[in-house]
Amino acid sequence: IKELGLGCMELEFVQRVSMGEETARAVRETASSLGVVLSVHAPYYINLNSPEKEKLEASKKRLLAAAKVGWLCGARNIVFHPAFYHGNDPKEVAKRVRDQILELVEILKSEGVDVVLRPETTGKPSQFGSLEEIIALSKEIPNVAPCVDFAHLHARSGGKLNSYEEFSSILKLIKDELGPEALADMHIHVSGIQYTRQGEREHLNLRESDLRYEELIQALLDYEVKGLVICESPNLEEDALLLQRTWQHLQRDLMT
Repeated sequence: IKELGLGCMELEFVQRVSMGEETARAVRETASSLGVVLSVHAPYYINLNSPEKEKLEASKKRLLAAAKVGWLCGARNIVFHPAFYHGNDPKEVAKRVRDQILELVEILKSEGVDVVLRPETTGKPSQFGSLEEIIALSKEIPNVAPCVDFAHLHARSGGKLNSYEEFSSILKLIKDELGPEALADMHIHVSGIQYTRQGEREHLNLRESDLRYEELIQALLDYEVKGLVICESPNLEEDALLLQRTWQHLQRDLMT
C-alpha cells in the first residue's frame, strides 16, 4: 500500500478472525511506521437478526473478535453487515439489531477496546442496511457510525442513486441527521457493481460498471468529506489508484 502511494487499507476478516496478538501488534507497528491507516471488515457471517440463538451468539462473537484484533492492529473502524430481515417487520428488526449492538458496545467499552462500530449500507433489499436504518443506529448508539457503500446503495435502489445530485443528497442527509462532524469522519466503500431486481449480484471493476464514480468524487469534494475511502473492486489496487487520481484531478480543478 505504501509503495503504491495509497494511504489506507481495510483488513478483511472474510470468514474468520484468525490473527493472534503477536501478529496484530506487528501489523500495528508496521502500519504506524509507514503512515498507513487501517480499518477492519468483520466476517460476513454476521446476522444480528438470526432467529437461531446459536447463530446470533456466534455472530456477536465474530464481531467482538474482529473489534478486539482490529484494535490491537491499530484499526479504529470496524465494518460489518448487520442483518437480514427474514421476512420480519423492518421496525422490529431495527429494534433487535439496535439492542444487540448496544450490548456489544458495552462489552467493548468494559474491556477498554476503543473502536467505532460501522454497520454498512447493504446491497440487497432483503438485507437490513438502508441508509436511513444505518443513520438511525448511528444516532441512537455511542461509538457507532455509518459505513456508506455507494455501490451497495446504487444496487439496492435498482440502479438509482448514481448521479451528482443523488450522491449529494446522501451526504446532505448524513450531515442533517448526524451533524457536519459525521462528514469529517466518514468510512466509505466504492466499487463497480452488477445488480438485478434483487439488488447486488457481484462487484465489478469501475470501468466495467455504470457507477458514476467521477460524480461521486466531485460530491465528496464539494461537501468537504474527510475519512477513509476503501476500494472493493476485483482489481483492488488498480481501481484504488484510479479513484485517487480522479480525486487529485478534480481537487486541482477546484483550486484553479
